[in-house]
Amino acid sequence: MPEILLTDWNDIIEKKPHAHILQSGAWGELKSSFGWEAVRVKAGEHSAQILFRKLPLGYTIAYLPKPIPKIFGENTALGDEVDRICLERKAIFLKVEPDTWEEKDDHLSLTGWQIGDPIQPPRTIVVDLRGTEDEILARMKQKTRYNIRLAGRKGVTVRAWDDIDAFNEMIQITGGRDGFGVHTREYYQRAYDLFHPGGSAELLVAEYEGKPLAAVMVFISGNRSWYMYGASNNQERNRMPTYLIQWEAMRWAKEHGAEEYDLWGVPDRDEETLEKHFTGTQRNEGLWGVYRFKRGFGGEVKRAAQALDRVYKPFLYTLYRTATKK
Repeated sequence: MPEILLTDWNDIIEKKPHAHILQSGAWGELKSSFGWEAVRVKAGEHSAQILFRKLPLGYTIAYLPKPIPKIFGENTALGDEVDRICLERKAIFLKVEPDTWEEKDDHLSLTGWQIGDPIQPPRTIVVDLRGTEDEILARMKQKTRYNIRLAGRKGVTVRAWDDIDAFNEMIQITGGRDGFGVHTREYYQRAYDLFHPGGSAELLVAEYEGKPLAAVMVFISGNRSWYMYGASNNQERNRMPTYLIQWEAMRWAKEHGAEEYDLWGVPDRDEETLEKHFTGTQRNEGLWGVYRFKRGFGGEVKRAAQALDRVYKPFLYTLYRTATKK
């Protein structure tokens, strides 16, 4: 079947309430604004949104984030269609990150794949939003509950926000302080413009006496929500604004039908190692401090199923892997 239009794709996604936000039409449009091409295909009842990035000499790399079904194996027709599209665009390989957790992964039994490096954070913490707000709070660490309430007592308030310039300034500070990469101001503006009007995202800000202290951009699709982008400056940190804003983001997601809240990224270590450093103070660099913060909200540590590369041009794939190896 030929490629399908964005409007048709949005109709498909609307009928699949469990689709991942990375398979949404808006996500494809976001990535298309920054060097990728989104191609959407359908075979029978199954469908996939694939992202292509151009390489020299007309070659591409293909990326399929969090597909709705397993596209190879039992869904042969869709797998064949994806192969056709990838070969047509001279893809060296197709990277697939399945929308399932590690313990449920059986993709490695398939032939024609290489174990790939993940693009999205492989390990995360997922907070259960079911039950009452008191029940959600009760599942958190005592110190986190205390800090959420302390922020309110210290005059911190949270509201919806649309100041992307200020958000970008704040997230640049956060990335430099905590040692992780951030996007450009244009990227955050495009994400807001694509997702917010339809109610699939909200930007929240925590303030004290009208002064922005922290902000988060939270996304929702069906019964799942994701905290992808967050920022805080170095002012009034004793007022614990980051704790209150995360709680308000969870409340927003719950009010809009989410049953879980994905905190989107912690160090990719086994849970025993993570818990050891959660209670200790010897590791604060990079995502270790982020893990300590996120773990306090309760939830379950999960690891995504293995990222896999479907290789179409083995020699060029080897060159590419060698050139991009960190």
